[in-house]
Amino acid sequence: MIVGLIIACEVGFWVLLAVGLAVRYLLKRRRTSAALLLAEPLLEVVLLVVTAVDLRNGAAPGPEHGLAALYIGFTVAYGPRTIHWLDGHAAHRLAGGPRPPKPPRHGMARAAHEGRLWLRTVLAAAVACALLQGAVLYVGDGATESLRGVQWTALRVVAIHGVVALAYLLWPKKAPAREPEPERAPAGEPEPERRFTKG
Repeated sequence: MIVGLIIACEVGFWVLLAVGLAVRYLLKRRRTSAALLLAEPLLEVVLLVVTAVDLRNGAAPGPEHGLAALYIGFTVAYGPRTIHWLDGHAAHRLAGGPRPPKPPRHGMARAAHEGRLWLRTVLAAAVACALLQGAVLYVGDGATESLRGVQWTALRVVAIHGVVALAYLLWPKKAPAREPEPERAPAGEPEPERRFTKG
């Protein structure tokens, strides 16, 4: 049941997002659109409540409960960024807004970008681990090995992402060298003749 609800929440997230953006830029109803987009967090609240009720009713803690915590943490950390990114593209394509800037690809700007993404991963893991710790305390002396295992998984993801972000800082990706532009004659002077030789 929990896994099915996670899938339903993910589908609901994208459906609400698509409908909210369509209402904003096609129907020009910003208040209705804002209400739809603000309803997104309710999906995570429903998942959290159902997971807690499932444990309260005597369900043995399993990987599905850990997956629910990871999903909530990821949505809390990356959900607003995803909505903002898609809103910018919808405004560009449907309302003539400016093209959203692309993330930097080179140098320290790219390293800073990767660092900000890593902080979001830290937030996602922190939320997930806090929810899992709450479940561990709630279950008490029950079998909580699976929940502890998911906590360690979240911490490993943070560590791996941190190594990747650190690599961009220590070895920043260099921008490709630009080809030199051909020299032009000063204004008012004729262009030099180009001579072609055979062979």
